Amino acid sequence: MSIDYEREYNNRARVPENPGIIASWASDSAAYREQKPPRVVRYGEGERHTFDFFEAGDGPAVMYIHGGYWQALDKSFHSIHARGLNARGISVAVPSYDLCPNVRLGDIVENIRAACLVLARETGQPMVVSGHSAGGHLAACMLATEAHVPAAYAISGLFDLKPLIPTTLNGALRLDDEEAENLSPLFWPAPEGKSLDAVVGEVESGEFHRQSDDIVRAWGENGVSTRRGEVEGANHFTVIAPLTDADSEMVQRLAELAKGVR
Repeated sequence: MSIDYEREYNNRARVPENPGIIASWASDSAAYREQKPPRVVRYGEGERHTFDFFEAGDGPAVMYIHGGYWQALDKSFHSIHARGLNARGISVAVPSYDLCPNVRLGDIVENIRAACLVLARETGQPMVVSGHSAGGHLAACMLATEAHVPAAYAISGLFDLKPLIPTTLNGALRLDDEEAENLSPLFWPAPEGKSLDAVVGEVESGEFHRQSDDIVRAWGENGVSTRRGEVEGANHFTVIAPLTDADSEMVQRLAELAKGVR
């Protein structure tokens, strides 16, 4: 049976209430920035090459990379997703990055590499890289290639980009078969000795569950310490809500990872 990739990956169509959820991210984030103003750190020369650094302790930080299929949103929507970890004394960096179609997806990977390097210099320590959707892809890319990233926590990540080619999402991404494969961490050498958590919302599409299943299996068979999780009742947008709660299982696990990379 053929898979309707448009239906599987078009999350805004799957979750019609998404505009209200995204609007709440923006308003809650603005309120959190007023309560806890971040330090803005530049990692490159472009307008979007900064991250907000919500400092809360001297230990290793967590970087949280936003989603939006590499073509939407910015760091201002996600300040609120630093709150849970901050309450546990863990600093969080939330970067913006260039978006497609203004750049190629590979350029975005390089943006985040630069951001990670600057964060490592700021803290003098390794880090955990977390991310949602497209940010989950970027988190896995960092785990695979960056020595100062020993652990990643991917939420509803995309690790095999080839299924996106026949969808409307590819209008901005402009991926062909070769580029999609080259930018898919599922097909990269597994980062042996490192740690990957892959978490998906319970009611997300079968393809999002498959994506996480596949990388947990492939990397787990090749020396990566992998964990697969689900957020009960969550869709593609509500799956990151636990990041706002210091007592959530998600935040507890991220805190455990951060303390473990000291």
